[in-house]
Amino acid sequence: MKILFIHQNFPGQYKHLAPLLAAQGHHCVALTLRVKKQTDWNGVRVLPYALPKRQAQDIHPWLLDLDTKVTRAEACFHAARKLKQAGFVPDLILAHPGWGESMFLRDVWPKARIGLYCELYHSADYPHLRFDPEFDKGDADLSRLRIRMKNINNHLHFPMADAGISPTRFQADTFPPEFRDRITVIHDGIDTTQSKPDPNARLTIKETLDVSRNDEVITFVNRNLEPYRGYHVFMRALPRLLRNRPKARVVIVGGDEVSYGARPPKGQTWKQIFIDEVRTQISDEDWARVHFLGRVPYDTFTTLLQVSRVHVYLTYPFVLSWSLLEAMSCGAAIVASDTAPVREVITEDGTGRLVDFFDGDALVDQVCALLNDSAARARLGKAARALVQDRYDLRRICLPQQLKWVDDVMATKM
Repeated sequence: MKILFIHQNFPGQYKHLAPLLAAQGHHCVALTLRVKKQTDWNGVRVLPYALPKRQAQDIHPWLLDLDTKVTRAEACFHAARKLKQAGFVPDLILAHPGWGESMFLRDVWPKARIGLYCELYHSADYPHLRFDPEFDKGDADLSRLRIRMKNINNHLHFPMADAGISPTRFQADTFPPEFRDRITVIHDGIDTTQSKPDPNARLTIKETLDVSRNDEVITFVNRNLEPYRGYHVFMRALPRLLRNRPKARVVIVGGDEVSYGARPPKGQTWKQIFIDEVRTQISDEDWARVHFLGRVPYDTFTTLLQVSRVHVYLTYPFVLSWSLLEAMSCGAAIVASDTAPVREVITEDGTGRLVDFFDGDALVDQVCALLNDSAARARLGKAARALVQDRYDLRRICLPQQLKWVDDVMATKM
């Protein structure tokens, strides 16, 4: 079977599925903006394409998102048509439509089956909208209209798709019924043989950090440090946390950019804004126990989770981070926000502890309670890892389910 993958940052969510399909003998090709030259990756032929240069133009701000997606879709259309002219006709197209690239592929290959990776449908209702009033200001009615406009891309994709796949029930359930019925919930998968407890783990980073399981390590991880992932809540809780735990080392991982939500004022970063807000409340001696690592290699990230005594995870009602499941797989004791996506994997005092997203005092109380209770940490960490192994293990659970989903997409009558 010929399979075409579409992802602006390939492999992305196809990191494990694409190589497996190639290893099974399928002819796998990917179109992506990520590479500049044709390359082969784990049996997949990866082809580049580029975006055209566009002149600035006046456009309604609610249409900026769609304009960007149509630009990408047109560029991908030209690359797809060139690929068709070279003789490649896919039986199956697997696409992440979030950036728009796959919008016109049915026009190139009308008989191909199409399976979409359904990451999120933007709801215009609470708590998806106005969950955090501090960063969601302005006219509420206009905000709802703007959010509805963001779903134009989804609605352009729905009619052409044969099926969808979504990693969590929360994400799948954001989609309207007319497409939700075609979405299967299957997670991308966690490699529990790599993300696993290690009592001998030790993390050493140059001369700034040297910690092991013998140290009181509190971890907080985001792709980028921003309000959508509760960075502001964590930082505002930090002065009290440091005072209460004079021997703790707080290790924070994440970049300075914005992945989701509101952008900071021009020339600033959310990271520095909240450092500046709390720094005067923290002594120099305590601040020396706070370590910002930026973005780190994956093996460093895994070792960090393995030495963590308490891992803090906060998020708006939004896409669930892989990092939470990886921390659970490493057997970390979790304190997390009591928000809908988190409740899918964290049960109160079952696989972790839950706190109100905005309650910094409750966050500190729960972290300190776990730091004082090694038996509770061990119990929660063991249960968290067991849940990930039972429901999200990459090779035993998720990849077999994904392969079955591929078969089902191909078997569905057109």
